[in-house]
Amino acid sequence: MGKLAALRDAGIDPFAHSFSRTHTLAAARELFEKQQSRTRATDIEQGGEQQTVSVAGRLVSYRDLGGSAFAHIDDGGAELQIHLRRNKLDADSKATQPLLDLGDWVGVEGELFRTRRGEITVRVATVRLLSKSLRPLPLGKRVSGGASDEGGTGKAWGTLTDPETRYRQRYADLAVNPEVRELFKTRTRTVTAMRQFLDERGYLEVETPVLQPVYGGAAARPFVTEHNQLKRTMYLRIADELYLKRLVVGGLDRVYEIGHDFRNEGIDRTHNPEFTMLELYCAFADYSDMMDLVEELVTTAARAAAGGTTCEYDGRIVDLGTPWKRVRWADAFRGAVRADPARISVEDLRAALKKRGREDAANLSRVQLLDALFADLVESQVTDPVIFYDHPIEMSPLAKPCRDDPRYAERFEVLVAGFELANAFSELNDPIDQFDRFARQAALRAEGDDEAMVVDEDYLRALEFGLPPTGGLGLGVDRLLMLLTGKTSIREVVLFPMLRA
Repeated sequence: MGKLAALRDAGIDPFAHSFSRTHTLAAARELFEKQQSRTRATDIEQGGEQQTVSVAGRLVSYRDLGGSAFAHIDDGGAELQIHLRRNKLDADSKATQPLLDLGDWVGVEGELFRTRRGEITVRVATVRLLSKSLRPLPLGKRVSGGASDEGGTGKAWGTLTDPETRYRQRYADLAVNPEVRELFKTRTRTVTAMRQFLDERGYLEVETPVLQPVYGGAAARPFVTEHNQLKRTMYLRIADELYLKRLVVGGLDRVYEIGHDFRNEGIDRTHNPEFTMLELYCAFADYSDMMDLVEELVTTAARAAAGGTTCEYDGRIVDLGTPWKRVRWADAFRGAVRADPARISVEDLRAALKKRGREDAANLSRVQLLDALFADLVESQVTDPVIFYDHPIEMSPLAKPCRDDPRYAERFEVLVAGFELANAFSELNDPIDQFDRFARQAALRAEGDDEAMVVDEDYLRALEFGLPPTGGLGLGVDRLLMLLTGKTSIREVVLFPMLRA
């Protein structure tokens, strides 16, 4: 705060309104390389034809040499060295320089040159303080050295490594860890590639309500709120599905949405209560078409993120190359549990799950028991992507029954690296059957299953107008990014994850 007061006493605004820069730091580097690729200065006073630039960034290292100083600035995309010689600065710059700290945002103007050690540098004529850092960024460790070209005294940032601090103070994490900035740029590239993939295939991106009077489309507990003026209970959506299928009823034959869903559930390495989901629906398609689509979509995203279809996750090499293995759900269950999923009793399911150490087995419904056993015995063993298809009909209240065996549904899940990545159906379009399924879900709720679906009468009304045969797919964007970037916690790929108090 002493330096802040000194700046104000000197008539220097420590929090500028704006700064006119001519180049980003990366662009300044590129400019110099193009214009002086064959010129190398013999010392900091000599060089070829020089280019004046105006650049800005956060001060990340500073080495005081007495009458001059070397420093580095970082604008979030690149770093660039700057050289400040006191006798070459204007009056305001001379007053500003000794009051600078690491973390300050500065703008500098000067000529580009290459030092005798070969580093592209700005010979500063003017330096302007753009924003004074009043709080040192938290550091996991200090590193020796700093600005690279001269001796002297100085300091440089280290690395913020404590995960809890990184998640709670993502702004600090981004500021001091360039690899974290790159990760979230990769996220943007990946989502952009997915959008382009769908746009090129005639899908229309839409937006559906996040705040809903009736929640549905998944087995999950919602977040609940109240609308004061309407005096009604509202819910944050747990899935986009039912609204998107209303649009297909209305004649939008290919739609998708990439947005946030909210589920009032636990937090672990693959679950965050607020998460990003891609859902898409295609008229006149079925789940077989969705199998082909998800393979192509994921490999497209992988190439955008990592340049190929192989990635490393949790010590495993995962090959996303197509075609993916396809296994009937019941066959995988029989192989793992040694029982027919259509015939096994609730008591036997509970006993099998208790053997796996699940103390809550007595409180789970049949559907929850089937799902938990499959996750424990099958899902956890998967590395390369596998499409498990034809789930028990009781686990799939929004999917059409299989054509050859109505005990099962035309549904599949993509499992990879030990977790679920995607879920898809041949969408149930029979309003009478859907009403019966909702009624069975209501009975489960009455028995204590608080994740069972509620009856959505308006959705049933929409189905009565006619939903054409439709294939639907939901894909967890955060989990896909975990896989493609090798991060084993969802909190690493969500900018501001939910954390325990």
